[in-house]
Amino acid sequence: MHMLSVTPSVEPEHDAPAADRVISGDPRFTTWNLEDRDGLFCGIWRATPGKWRIRYDEWEYCHILSGISVLTEDGGSSRTCRTGDSFILRPGFSGTWEVIETTTKEYVIRL
Repeated sequence: MHMLSVTPSVEPEHDAPAADRVISGDPRFTTWNLEDRDGLFCGIWRATPGKWRIRYDEWEYCHILSGISVLTEDGGSSRTCRTGDSFILRPGFSGTWEVIETTTKEYVIRL
C-alpha cells in the first residue's frame, strides 16, 4: 500500500536546494513529511532533474519508489539508484546528488 494513499491529509512542502549548491539544472523538491518527532523524520520526497551538492550530518535510510538518481561521494565512487533500491546515507557523507529522471523516495531520517 502506498503511504500517500493512507495519509491524504498531509500537505506537501515545496523546496529546492540552496542556489549555491546547484551544479546543473533547476531541481525542485516536494516532501510529504509523515512523521516529525524527537529527531525522527519519515515521509516521501520527490525531486526533479538536476544536480546539487549534499552534506549529511544525520542518518538517512532511503528506498527509491521511482526514477533514477546518481549519488557521488567526494573523492569516491558513484552509485546509480533506481526503483526498488534501498541504501543508507551516514553522517559525514559529502558529494553530489544528481536526478536523471524525476525520483521519488521513502525516507527515514534520524538526527
